[in-house]
Amino acid sequence: MLVQIERKPAGSRLPEWLRKPRRNADADHELKKMLRSKGLHTVCEEARCPNRNDCFERRAATFMILGDVCSRSCGFCSVKTGRGASMQSLVNEPEEVADAAARLDLRYVVITSVNRDELPDGGAEHFAKTIAAVRNRLPDSKIEVLTPDFKGDSTALRTVLDAEPDTFNHNVETVPRLYGRVRPQADYLQSLRVLNNARRYAPRVVTKSGFMAGLGETESEVFDLLEDLRENEIDVVTIGQYLQPTRAHLPVSEYVHPEIFEKYQQYGEGLGFRAVFSGPLVRSSYMAEMVNERTQAVGRRSEAPGSNLENLVGDF
Repeated sequence: MLVQIERKPAGSRLPEWLRKPRRNADADHELKKMLRSKGLHTVCEEARCPNRNDCFERRAATFMILGDVCSRSCGFCSVKTGRGASMQSLVNEPEEVADAAARLDLRYVVITSVNRDELPDGGAEHFAKTIAAVRNRLPDSKIEVLTPDFKGDSTALRTVLDAEPDTFNHNVETVPRLYGRVRPQADYLQSLRVLNNARRYAPRVVTKSGFMAGLGETESEVFDLLEDLRENEIDVVTIGQYLQPTRAHLPVSEYVHPEIFEKYQQYGEGLGFRAVFSGPLVRSSYMAEMVNERTQAVGRRSEAPGSNLENLVGDF
């Protein structure tokens, strides 16, 4: 049955499947107060995630390191753009993240960052220090990192992977045709190289990527993107609805019906991913512990059939 995708008329309200119940605004006050006292940032707040109250109520958060100012200006993201904080001012951040994770008693710790293209290593060493600090405080917890592309620098990527995160995540965000307006300072093939190089360098690490629907992509482009990710041996894929954070950001092209998200999930599962999480409110780091548990329940898939990466991935 053909499912129609609901288009977004100007000024329209969110469809029912994207509306979340109102929550007590004070329910997450204690968590926010603790984070502020440590000078820490979360991508939940900075990127205006629609699930942030759910996470805060569960005393969970995705830590955003390297400050709260990004060197890039992606059309979908509400994180501030500009010159980032000095690294000297962030010297205690790894230990503060570890202490906050310990106080929250997190069994699964997710660490992401802004882009810091002005740094020689893009902030890779800071990632490694944060992973080490969390591992020291919470030796039995799992750690997932959601990193930038480090401008394709393989040395920076190795620095992060040598710190031994359990999951390595780098989001492709959208289909290649839309990169010019969605991720103008990024490169689709470079993101695929980062993911493939992570798989080759650290084969035991779970690899993960995600992208948004509703930016103007077609179904066939989504299928092609899933095929590209599978050919690069990604384990886990997340697909969610793009929501405009402010009027200054890219408009929503369409509200994708939940049945289309289910269609994407079924297609991805048919390609052989260990897990595909697809739905309007799915986000890369949302319920990451549950995502990891479900992923671990599935054995490592065999290599993608017919992969031919010689022209895509250089020596690592």
